[in-house]
Amino acid sequence: MNKPLKIFVTGGAGYIGSHCVKALGRAGHDVLVYDNLSTGHEWAVLAGRLVRGDLADIGPLKETLAAFRPDAVIHFAASIQVEESVRLPLQYYRNNVINSLNLLEAMSAAGVSRLIYSSTAAVYGIPQTIPADETAPLAPINPYGASKVMVERALADLAASSDFRYVALRYFNVAGADPEGLIGQAYRESTHLITRALKTAKGEFPKLMIYGTDYPTPDGTCIRDYIHVNDLAQAHVLALQYIMKNGKTATLNCGYGRGFSVREVVETARQITSIDFPVEETGRRAGDPPALIAESARLRSLTGWQPQYDDLPFIIRTAWDWEKKLP
Repeated sequence: MNKPLKIFVTGGAGYIGSHCVKALGRAGHDVLVYDNLSTGHEWAVLAGRLVRGDLADIGPLKETLAAFRPDAVIHFAASIQVEESVRLPLQYYRNNVINSLNLLEAMSAAGVSRLIYSSTAAVYGIPQTIPADETAPLAPINPYGASKVMVERALADLAASSDFRYVALRYFNVAGADPEGLIGQAYRESTHLITRALKTAKGEFPKLMIYGTDYPTPDGTCIRDYIHVNDLAQAHVLALQYIMKNGKTATLNCGYGRGFSVREVVETARQITSIDFPVEETGRRAGDPPALIAESARLRSLTGWQPQYDDLPFIIRTAWDWEKKLP
């Protein structure tokens, strides 16, 4: 096993963060989770310890970082809903950009120079080529993607001017739940397609909305690259190993390199749940590109990442097993 590290994890009580924290704990690392619990949950932190704090409050943030003295930071804390970002852009720029700058300032004050950053495929907007690789132009079409581009630019400028180094992981569509059933997505108003479909199957929503059926795709609905949350968590552990060993900056796509349409996901969810839940088709939703599929060869070559759960029915089955546990 690699030498245990001290890792400071923002947003580690949330959906993706908690799965990463679990993986870090299993790898033997000492973890401190910093989370305001706005969307996260104390019960989801399965390793290390939790400090309740907000990145907007830079004083306590600096004190906590200085006291813990981590080897690296993994930054998950962010607002992540595309449709909401279109309605509330200032909230997204404040939380995603300003709070990230607060974190970078606190890291600098504490002498911490290694960061794993949660970015997004939304930075590409509508990619000119599919699958999209990391050299694709950054042309976001919604404030969420734009806020992530701004932070990536700040990271690059900071790295160019100092010994700061980072790995930016650009997520595609994260889905599924811990196969051991210990944690999973627990947002009551989640906008993720798979979660909405399963909650509709449970009867929590009267119907599932399909936004847009006239996209330039084979069946007219959006296509997305769905990555299991545990495979994504492992990508963070490997990115951490990479940056601590090589001290090099990298930007890496996290996806499987193939996509499924909204209609394909809905049909698979119906098969897994054995419930023919109601669906209504309506117009396009603001900020949605027709297709997003990852070219992840760089992640595989630099870190040795080998996904274990590249299977849509398995992804949905783990999410369904988790959903059935929720009240």
